[in-house]
Amino acid sequence: MLLKELLAEVPGIVGTRGNLDMEIGALVTDSRIKEPVQNGLFFCISGMRFDAHDYADQVAQHGCTALIVERFLDSPLAQVKVENVRSAMAHIASAFYGHPSRSLRMVGVSGTKGKTTTSFLMKAILEKAGMKTGLIGTTGNMIGTKHLPSSMTTPDPVDLHRTLRQMVDEGVEAVSMEVSAHAVDMHRLDGVVFEAACYTNLSQDHLDYFGTMERYFEAKKSFFMSGAVQNAALNADEETSESIRRDLRVPYLTFGISANADVFARDIEITENGVSFLIRLRGLEEMAISMHLTGMFNVYNALAAASLAMIMGIDKEDIRAGLESVRNVPGRVEVLDTHTPYKVILDYAHSPDALENVLKTVRAFTRSRLIALVGCGGDRDRGKRPIMGEIVGRMADFTILTSDNPRTEDPMLILAAMEEGMKQTDGEYVVIENRREAIRRALAMGREGDVIILAGKGNETYQDIMGVKHPFDEKVVVQELLEEMRA
Repeated sequence: MLLKELLAEVPGIVGTRGNLDMEIGALVTDSRIKEPVQNGLFFCISGMRFDAHDYADQVAQHGCTALIVERFLDSPLAQVKVENVRSAMAHIASAFYGHPSRSLRMVGVSGTKGKTTTSFLMKAILEKAGMKTGLIGTTGNMIGTKHLPSSMTTPDPVDLHRTLRQMVDEGVEAVSMEVSAHAVDMHRLDGVVFEAACYTNLSQDHLDYFGTMERYFEAKKSFFMSGAVQNAALNADEETSESIRRDLRVPYLTFGISANADVFARDIEITENGVSFLIRLRGLEEMAISMHLTGMFNVYNALAAASLAMIMGIDKEDIRAGLESVRNVPGRVEVLDTHTPYKVILDYAHSPDALENVLKTVRAFTRSRLIALVGCGGDRDRGKRPIMGEIVGRMADFTILTSDNPRTEDPMLILAAMEEGMKQTDGEYVVIENRREAIRRALAMGREGDVIILAGKGNETYQDIMGVKHPFDEKVVVQELLEEMRA
């Protein structure tokens, strides 16, 4: 495709230099090109640690012939100067892959918690409605049951539109997609239009990036204000939803349990095996739901997915069948098959609110002790560490503080910050930095009726230590340790 054709819908073009009639054969976002490209277009993104403008000469040696820049460079390559390279990249990637999102019914799930589960529930509903469905999110990308490679909740624009193109080519009709605040702030979704999108909630997370809760919320709100969302579903029990609702210029539904909402749940019963409840649509009808997923937060996730489905005109029987068909979501209150007299549960909870919710849910069906293994990630929001320490100290019978993904930080300093919160409680605890040994200790403690919850990593299959991702799948680790202990 010609460069000038790729630029047709790019906003904020300030000026150009060189030949725009050249053919573009590849989109390049990383200056560390391993294989030469032919007629590559390189995006000069200015990040927090590196400025890709500095690598123009390097990428030229590997086959790039044009640049998208925010300042003109002393380079013989064709250049397009734009106001925002990230936004330009999103529009160009869409054009390069033939605007695949325009051939799909796009459904977005936004919020601090519940994105992954809600997107899984929505995928199940769409499939019960007879649509071949794609999934994009934290646990990876999927076409039906086939898994696709993925490295982040919302992929960068080039990976996103390449994936959407593959989905279209394989007959996908609808896509259920997690929408992170980072993706919105970084313009990864610019130019993509969502038929429907929901807002689940707001709680403390990602302040290492956003700085304040206000800025974090504004990123989420801007998704609904940008023109990208044609119809919205909002959690009426979430106080920040009112700020979005007040400024919305598109049709919307509200869902909830406590507040006055359009779609609401009643007669809720929660057990260790799942939740059952009635979903009622104001003034119209109701449906009885019996889900395999447990916890009050999964009632909210179900309401969010049901509201999106109603907006899309999906039949209520398909909604019910979809919600009831999901037996588990990877790494979300996932009970492992351990054949032990105690339960071992894996959960991704890595923020204060998520941790408190899962501990509260698990406590409800714990017959003896609740043993929690918890850590906090390095190079991330440091303010939540003592908060999470206080929560687990208050709610668990015994806590093992351990490493999560320390990244480039000293793990003992992370644990010391968590201990500050832990010491505000009477909770019993021990610090074992090595996560494998910490899991060994938890399993060795387990007795009849106990529940052991491994929080923080969920379905991740690695541990990030000083920039190196070491294999670490907790499902595998638990089985290995149990086999060692039984030997």
